Amino acid sequence: MIMILLRVDVISSIAQKIVISPSLPYTVAMDYHHRAIERKWQQFWADNRTFRVSNASDKPKYYVLDMFPYPSGAGLHVGHPLGYIASDIFARYKRLKGFNVLHPMGYDSFGLPAEQYAIQTGQHPAITTEANIARYREQLDNIGFSFDWEREVRTSDPLFYKWTQWIFMQLFNAWYDKSRDCAVPIDKLVAHFETHGTQNVHAVCDEDTHFFTADEWKAFTDGEKQRELLKYRLAYLRESTVNWCAALGTVLANDEVVNGVSERGGYPVEQKKMMQWSMRITAYAERLLKGLETIDWPEPLVEMQRNWIGKSVGASVRFAVPALGDRSIEVFTTRVDTIYGVNALVLAPEHELVGALTTGEQKAEVDAYIAQTKKKSELDRMADVKAVSGAFTGSYAAHPLTGKDVPIWIADYVLAGYGTGAVMAVPSGDQRDYLFSSHFGLPIIPISDAQQLDGQADPTKEGRYINSDLINGMTYAEAVDTLITKLESIGAGKAMINYRMRDAIFGRQRYWGEPVPVYFEGGIPRLIDEQDLPLLLPEVDKYLPTETGEPPLGRAKDWKYHGTFDYELSTMPGWAGSSWYWYRYMDAQHTEAFASKEAIGYWKDVDLYIGGSEHATGHLLYSRFWNKFLKDMGYVMEEEPFKKLINQGMIQGRSNFVYRVLDGEGKGTNTFVSHGLKDDYRTIALHVDVNIVSNDVLNLDEFRKFRPDFADAEFILENGKYVCGHEVEKMSKSKYNVVNPDDIIEQYGADTLRMYEMFLGPLEQSKPWNTNGIEGVYKFLRKFWKLFHDAAGNLAVSDEAPSKAELKALHKIIKKVEEDVERFSFNTSVSSFMICVNELTDLKCNKRAILQELCVVLQPYAPHITEELWELLGNASGTLSYASYPAFNPSYLVESEFAYPVSVNGKTRMNLTLPLDLAQSEVEKAVLENEDLQRYLEGKPVKKVIYVKGRIVNVVV
Repeated sequence: MIMILLRVDVISSIAQKIVISPSLPYTVAMDYHHRAIERKWQQFWADNRTFRVSNASDKPKYYVLDMFPYPSGAGLHVGHPLGYIASDIFARYKRLKGFNVLHPMGYDSFGLPAEQYAIQTGQHPAITTEANIARYREQLDNIGFSFDWEREVRTSDPLFYKWTQWIFMQLFNAWYDKSRDCAVPIDKLVAHFETHGTQNVHAVCDEDTHFFTADEWKAFTDGEKQRELLKYRLAYLRESTVNWCAALGTVLANDEVVNGVSERGGYPVEQKKMMQWSMRITAYAERLLKGLETIDWPEPLVEMQRNWIGKSVGASVRFAVPALGDRSIEVFTTRVDTIYGVNALVLAPEHELVGALTTGEQKAEVDAYIAQTKKKSELDRMADVKAVSGAFTGSYAAHPLTGKDVPIWIADYVLAGYGTGAVMAVPSGDQRDYLFSSHFGLPIIPISDAQQLDGQADPTKEGRYINSDLINGMTYAEAVDTLITKLESIGAGKAMINYRMRDAIFGRQRYWGEPVPVYFEGGIPRLIDEQDLPLLLPEVDKYLPTETGEPPLGRAKDWKYHGTFDYELSTMPGWAGSSWYWYRYMDAQHTEAFASKEAIGYWKDVDLYIGGSEHATGHLLYSRFWNKFLKDMGYVMEEEPFKKLINQGMIQGRSNFVYRVLDGEGKGTNTFVSHGLKDDYRTIALHVDVNIVSNDVLNLDEFRKFRPDFADAEFILENGKYVCGHEVEKMSKSKYNVVNPDDIIEQYGADTLRMYEMFLGPLEQSKPWNTNGIEGVYKFLRKFWKLFHDAAGNLAVSDEAPSKAELKALHKIIKKVEEDVERFSFNTSVSSFMICVNELTDLKCNKRAILQELCVVLQPYAPHITEELWELLGNASGTLSYASYPAFNPSYLVESEFAYPVSVNGKTRMNLTLPLDLAQSEVEKAVLENEDLQRYLEGKPVKKVIYVKGRIVNVVV
């Protein structure tokens, strides 16, 4: 026998050099030193490019993607890797199942935090971002993810954002043809204008497009043509109402505004009109809705997108305004049957006609109301249902069917960006209109003889329409058809489908973002030449707006296109790079396109996407929009980018508290009382750093170092300990409950962290982090390690054939893990691993045929320890990562024996294991001849034997 004994202090250096021939018997003395093992294999994977994946393979492809992180300066806490661990388990499992797996990682590295830091310190955001990425990479590597790092992307890398700019250019050079139901190059629209003018053009475009003939088009100047085309382009420039945050100096998206303030920093946000780049996502509204039926996404998220898109079927109605000549106010309504109940028109305060409609007598009131509205976000205005406010403009419109005067008001419950920015108020048909009318004393006109005046009208409610000879007595459907026909005949309306979703603002007045590849000539936006991409961010002296209010790019010296033309000074929003980044992973080094056709043809789309549900109406919607556009233009193959999506839950913090004793005046003393005794004192609870608390017991010396004012702290203990209180809260620095994964890995190992995060509960659910429970997972891994070693720590694996019980334990876990991973039930797998190892420990199993297969099954969850044991078992392949997942054999789970509980006169005396295929007479014979049972019979004659196959044997004496 060859014996290799290793001293603990040289394990790290020697472990990588041991090569043991599988043909030789051997034992190796080695304990489970997790950090040495994990560093060894992480270095091995890096050196050998273990997870490098090819864009061509005979294996079936599988693309596993995580929503890539923004690299903040704080680094990762234990809540961040939850989804990454789950996706890594699945990616490793799919490799074992014979798939060619693409599992990449990168960084969404443009963002406000780096820019705010630059404003405060003067340090270029690129420097901050690079340092933060280095920190993230170190932490990610420590957890042992199987990423193909050769495909890493960074949205702030010019080699990446060159293609973001290129996609913008394609959007600028495209329009949406409703006849074809897809995007089409703008050149085709120009060609149509040159031969037919606007005749038979069915486009998604601005409302103020003009009708012209081919000759009129040809007579236009180039500037006039470009201004008209801008009304059709999918990327266009126009005045829009935006969320303006003066403190941040930028426009914010709706999802970046919370309760009227910026999500970042909590600064005031107001509504403001600005010239802004927008994306015509509304052109894809119906396709975005239909696509939701083809993908495997969580239903709550699907419903969020449906509601955000907000499809409504109804009619547009024009109300003439005599005071404005031939101009009219257009409204969209889903209840045209209520038109005879209209008592007012209510416009959004930002509506373009408000200024022209406001009379001199009402100007002060209207101006004051508009100023008040600017302080509210759109979300606040939509949510505040019961608050009623408004102002009368002093003008009237004419009812299109009765000719009666209809007063025109403004109110903040009407939004400029939804529909036409105007509604017809029908108080007997709408709750908000009812509250508004009641508040301002406007007449409430009933619609039918069966409807009440206190809320939403129900079209199914019986009752005949009143107040009009046109529809009196009709059914709902008859009334709608009749009214639309009438409105169309007089040019006052038409049937229409409307969507709540608005075009996406595509500009930010900040520095750290992708420059828009546009310059201006005579006020006309034009694209730079493709050969001039990427358009790089220029150097600036400060990262603040200019003194004249221009964005920070306005500070750049001599930054002009071809030295002559002004560039666009806004940068792209944060969602630009993340709206297509998964394609760059397919071919990250390609220089001639964002990815080669071959790579796109092979990978096609993302098979599994894991990330947070907070991106439902931002990133996930914009990504689907860009993907559909790229398909229309022939650049990609699939209509939807992400086949299956899982929203991981949040790992919440487990906060700890100390209880400061208060003096008679209610001031804090320097005495702290333990949790169990706090009710005997007047106290105040203070958060304490969870890293100086173990199993809720406070480290008193570390607490005295925690804050200078606690240096002389005194403690009232219980049973010699200071026990802290605890509560589940969001993990954050302010609550001192952030747990650094590096600390967990150092103490317990990356494999323990990976398994524990899965063990906490179902992936999709939020759950609290509790370091107290991690010890159990660590003990499990040590117990697993000991299966391969004897009491002296020597590797001791037998080549003997396994027993039935051992094979049963193995094949139970093979089946269980396969089922769990396929349905993403990772927490139940961890429990099953523990049961399996306990069973094998009880069986004293050290059989190679069992333990080697068990290594493969456990590998996705605990890749480092399994790689080490795989190598120690003598496998010469170098890595377990591409082994084959064991085939489940159901025959090993078929029960052939049963341990019968044997009773005498109903009292259980013993267990006797017998084959299940024995006849009853054979069972009775085996039981009655058993020597141990004879003692309990005491020589008495047996009256009868009660036998239930596979259940019990009861001997009656």
